[in-house]
Amino acid sequence: MTIPTNYLPTPEGLYFEDFFIGQPLVHGVPRTITEADCTLYTALTGSRFALHCAKTVANAVGFTQMPVDNFLLFHIAFGKTVNDVSLNAVANLGYAEVIFKSPAFAGDTIKVVSEVIGLKENSNGKTGVVYVHSTAVNQDDHIVLSFKRWVMVHKKDHSTSCPAPQLPTLASEISSTEQIIPAQLNLSQWPDFVSDSQLKASDFNVGDTYFHRDGITINDSDHSLATRLYQNNARVHFDQHMMNDSNHGKRLVYGGHIISLCRALSYNGLGNGIWLSAIHSGSHCNPSFAGDTIYAQSTILEITDVADREDVALVKINMLGIKNNSPEQMEFLTKTVDGRKKYHSDVVLDLELTVIMVK
Repeated sequence: MTIPTNYLPTPEGLYFEDFFIGQPLVHGVPRTITEADCTLYTALTGSRFALHCAKTVANAVGFTQMPVDNFLLFHIAFGKTVNDVSLNAVANLGYAEVIFKSPAFAGDTIKVVSEVIGLKENSNGKTGVVYVHSTAVNQDDHIVLSFKRWVMVHKKDHSTSCPAPQLPTLASEISSTEQIIPAQLNLSQWPDFVSDSQLKASDFNVGDTYFHRDGITINDSDHSLATRLYQNNARVHFDQHMMNDSNHGKRLVYGGHIISLCRALSYNGLGNGIWLSAIHSGSHCNPSFAGDTIYAQSTILEITDVADREDVALVKINMLGIKNNSPEQMEFLTKTVDGRKKYHSDVVLDLELTVIMVK
């Protein structure tokens, strides 16, 4: 087929060699979050956390309306960055220093800016890793979310010489004093029945591990629709023709969808962990595809009281996502080899997060 000479180029996104340290990225297409977005998110994940399901519950704990699920907020903000950061990605690799600064509500308009904070060309000379710090603000320019992530991006010209690696310093965790408890949140009158009278923070012990049992099988339609909901236009999630020539030969499920499925599954056992305050670290350990069934396991890492509060505690959790398997059938989930963390091939997610839990 001969391409007509009157075809004009369209934006193709940034390649690895287009990035530089300190580069500001002002992302396009601000997004007004609607109640329909929140409802569709529930339909695609099955999440049952009561604060995002019932206005009566939100009112009972101090909100005038249901707040947006913080993972939905994260995915929408993440989606704003894709066109500039990861349109030419091989894979999204990980997250650090994710802090939810302020609640978002239906009707809020979110816009996002980023700064390039690190670059490292891979040894194959074909790809590199880009680190960015992204900030999402609402219509009043109040910061609602701040996060850092890194992504592997194709080079456009493999012969291009790239600068020496410049890696950012990333905090291993977000201190409890940096985490924000919404000013209006008061759980002293939390109605136990709305979360199926599950365990509270005072009932857990550090080291407790819960396999959440239920599984969710990923349909092509579900993960495609979810990723479109977030306006994440990375081609690896949508373009099967392009992916025919990839190592896997099929489209990748957006890792954020895996995160949301695991969070939804964790309701069984952690149903009183009603507010996500921080993500300390996160890795997509192995890819997921349509047809995979996702399970989740959570381990309690830390329980922190909040000064002058008798109604809430901060509970730090290590959440693992597992595909097509269960922990009791696996010889190992994670292990350390030569100082590096190794994962079973069926472990798809390793996430450390803190939730505000009914005390």
